[in-house]
Amino acid sequence: MQYRRMGDTGMKISTISLGGWINFGEGKMADDTARRVVETAYEQGINFFDIADIYGIGGAEEQMGRVLAQYPRHTLVISTKVFWPMSHDVNDRGLSRKHIMESLDKSLKRLGTPYVDMYFCHRPDPETPIRETVMAMQTLIEHGRVLYWGTSEWSATQILEAYDLCDRYGWHLPKVEQPHYSMLKRQPVEGQILPVTAPRGIGLVVFSPLGMGMLTGKYDDGIPADSRFSREDWARKQFVNEGNAAKVRKLKPIADELGITRGQLALAWTLRHPTVSSAIIGATRPEQVVENAKAADIALSADVLARIEEALTE
Repeated sequence: MQYRRMGDTGMKISTISLGGWINFGEGKMADDTARRVVETAYEQGINFFDIADIYGIGGAEEQMGRVLAQYPRHTLVISTKVFWPMSHDVNDRGLSRKHIMESLDKSLKRLGTPYVDMYFCHRPDPETPIRETVMAMQTLIEHGRVLYWGTSEWSATQILEAYDLCDRYGWHLPKVEQPHYSMLKRQPVEGQILPVTAPRGIGLVVFSPLGMGMLTGKYDDGIPADSRFSREDWARKQFVNEGNAAKVRKLKPIADELGITRGQLALAWTLRHPTVSSAIIGATRPEQVVENAKAADIALSADVLARIEEALTE
């Protein structure tokens, strides 16, 4: 496993990390399988575990937290998130000071930890001034319940506004953004986000680096009956089309020549940017974790990157 600093902070995180979006929580993975997945990740050198309160309406935090509790806390980097509605209550949503403070209390209890290393504003909140949100994050960090704060799926303009407010008043700066980024979803990261985050020392931890499985080659010949795209219309509509399928097929000879899988190629490509601190994988089997973790040690040459670019742009 390789480790990178999260942005310009002193904290180092594994370049491959384990997330709980689609795989953790009640009705998704059995507890024994979830345990094996997390334990395998830890054994592979993964130290960064990404979760959110909304995943399974708290269930994912509880399930992953129970497994992580067996490890020394200082060996773990744990993140969770706040924004989405957690009940029908009018205040149990968004990025108000009230919701942030109350949500973190609940997340820490579910995770079984006194603090989280990273706390993400899971989406921008059009109903709450950014100043109120960043002041709440300042309070949480000052009280030691959050070590670093960041954003997820915020626009470059919103990230810049938050950063400038913190810089102006001497508050704790946002240090991480979590965007959707892969070979099949390159914007707005490359054109808008990176030009704002990179010079300000804000690291990226990207989700869906495998295009929700599309980049593994699993869908070369259509959609298997037991696959995610067969169950979830929104995911299928986002990624499944002949253009994407053709790009993925063109990547096969490149991966074959390197002796790696297309999934490993996609992860290594994502990590080609030094300011991408980690690529978050979702796994439902331990062997998937082992295979994806190997991507951390793959360096792609300029020639290979050029061939990938040609395959993705034709």
